[in-house]
Amino acid sequence: MMLNFSRLNSKMTMAMVCTLTIGLTACSKPAEKAPEANANNASAQNVEGQKIKIATEGGYAPFNYKNADGSLGGFDVDVAKAVCAEMKADCEIVAQDWDGIIPGLIAKKYDVIVAGMSVTPERQGQVDFTNPYFKNTLVWLVPKTGKFNLQDIKGVKLGGQRSTTPGAYLQEKYSNGNEVKLYDTYDNAYLDLKAGRVDAVLSEKVTAKEWLKQNNDKFGIVGDEIDNNDNIAMAVRKDDALKESLNKALEAVQKSGKLSALEKQHFGE
Repeated sequence: MMLNFSRLNSKMTMAMVCTLTIGLTACSKPAEKAPEANANNASAQNVEGQKIKIATEGGYAPFNYKNADGSLGGFDVDVAKAVCAEMKADCEIVAQDWDGIIPGLIAKKYDVIVAGMSVTPERQGQVDFTNPYFKNTLVWLVPKTGKFNLQDIKGVKLGGQRSTTPGAYLQEKYSNGNEVKLYDTYDNAYLDLKAGRVDAVLSEKVTAKEWLKQNNDKFGIVGDEIDNNDNIAMAVRKDDALKESLNKALEAVQKSGKLSALEKQHFGE
């Protein structure tokens, strides 16, 4: 759903007073509201040809990853390209380690994050999010022969990625009576799963299924998908009018069927 920005209506008498007394504090609020709305509209109108730098992680397949030639690929990358094409913007997509991805945005190293990032209250305190472009569910990834018991998750080692919603879910729900190990990437969590250093990894369904394409002989998903209201969106700096342009482009990409086609291409669903 698009956000609606209401304009501040002022009485004619106030407008006349403000015209004559521009510097007075009493007139500053109406004067600030109108430019804010105009700035959003201007950004949406003038984004064509604008240089926009977009950050993704590059280590979170199938959302984002690095190809053999070093280029970036994945669902996030293709969604970003589709949105940029819709906006007719001049976009550059760069890789950024996950732990520093929000600080890098705030420091203006880039303008947008498109990296399979879930909308959380903590992150909303630091950045603004667009409308979601994907909804995640969680699954348990385990060895086919192991001691993990879905009905009694006690006394086991559980893996996940830190600074993610599954990682937070693990710590909240399963840290009591278990050892929770959080990694910088899912790849490292999966390596420890293969080596037997953790008994299970809690992962997003699509990333788990991607990993299982090469590892389904000894590993699998157990139990039902966990819906923890995990919505993925693009992030921009606080109060950045670029969010409106991104939302309009996302809506167009969704209505055209392109977003659905990209989901099928990358997730097979």
